[in-house]
Amino acid sequence: MNDAPNWGIEPVPERLRLLGALDGVLLWANLSVSLLVIVAGALLVLPGDQGGLGLALPSAFAAIVAASLVGNALLGVGGLIGARARVPAMVLLRAPLGQRGSLLPSVLNIAQCLGWSVFELIIIATGASALSQQVFGFGELALWKIVFGVVATLLALMGPVGFVRRYIRKFAIWVVIASLIYLSWWSLDGGDVGRLWDQPGDHAFWAGFDFVLASIISWTPLVADYTRFSRRDRDGLIGAGLGYFLPCIPLLGLGAVIALSRHIGDAPGLLTAIAAGGAASILALLALTVDESDEAFANVYSAAISLQNVLPRVPQRLLVSACAATATVGALLIDLRNYQPFLFLLGSFFVPLFGVLLADWLASARNYSEQRIFHGPAWRLNTIAAWIAGFCLYQWLAPVGPSWWTRIVEHTDPHPLPWGGASLPSFAAAFALTFVLGFAARTTARAGDTARS
Repeated sequence: MNDAPNWGIEPVPERLRLLGALDGVLLWANLSVSLLVIVAGALLVLPGDQGGLGLALPSAFAAIVAASLVGNALLGVGGLIGARARVPAMVLLRAPLGQRGSLLPSVLNIAQCLGWSVFELIIIATGASALSQQVFGFGELALWKIVFGVVATLLALMGPVGFVRRYIRKFAIWVVIASLIYLSWWSLDGGDVGRLWDQPGDHAFWAGFDFVLASIISWTPLVADYTRFSRRDRDGLIGAGLGYFLPCIPLLGLGAVIALSRHIGDAPGLLTAIAAGGAASILALLALTVDESDEAFANVYSAAISLQNVLPRVPQRLLVSACAATATVGALLIDLRNYQPFLFLLGSFFVPLFGVLLADWLASARNYSEQRIFHGPAWRLNTIAAWIAGFCLYQWLAPVGPSWWTRIVEHTDPHPLPWGGASLPSFAAAFALTFVLGFAARTTARAGDTARS
């Protein structure tokens, strides 16, 4: 138990596989309960000039339900693969991509985790600032960023096992449930549900689907960091897949309803509106703001674990502290409020990457041996090519990124498909190409062995 907080990239031994299915469900449900998830729901219905997609409420709810079912099924499978292999997510990718090939997604995941950590600290500090402004008459946004940066560091140093047992079981999840029930009532109190449902908006279902799916899929490069401590393989599947799913649909829906019923003009204004809703709303926002620190914990911890795949000899505690400090400084210097483009960009990288991982794992008889993970070739070019092809297809269907990049892609005259958005086609392409190119590589290798014999 004492080794669990700082366990490195080697397979987790049986004595440290301490998280049961309930632990996993509590962990992932708590990670799903996030102010950022509520804000994401708001972004589905806010108009484009306010950083949203401008969907009508029926289209938003349809996208939420469909993407939550697909995304959490994939997240659960990722949890299963991680529990069976007992290694962190970026180390796990050594199997399909090669020893050095895994460094490519590692760098991307470090950037993703640090970016999410910055978003989390900003949203936590914004909530805390709104509360302190409402109750005490001062905001002190920068101070709250520093305070919660320290909190995230301390939680990350506890590691997943200590975090679940000392924090979530004893406090977080139970207080949060009561807060969400109240906020659900508050969002609808005095509102006309029928009017909200009939309110005009865009019916671009697939854009909403891609947006919600990207928010869930962004956890797949982290999931094995936690499910490697699961007692049994199925605990990883149930914990991640079911745990994250349970609050996902209600929270996204809550964000959409609050944005419409309370006439929110932008995503940060959602927190200010809750803080101004009276004493009970203040207590609910306080609980969610304190609970939000677990998302910052997860991103800081996984950034450090991913960095450890690149720098395996550097102590984990040092990496955790460095990542937390970087995220805190970023939150102080950068004003990241509209993360819609960030989510779509993550989707273009990680949706096809998971397609590659799943196809390669299935082709490996659903089992990654230590030999394949730690002693494989430096590069597996066939799977890297499948990943790049999936990424290119996503970007062709839905260009996202820096303006210079989107201008180049737009010159190819992309035509969105009538179904599937960008996520499902890119996943299917990467998945199928991994099988086809892998079969061709194995056939070539066998032919070479036959010729030499």
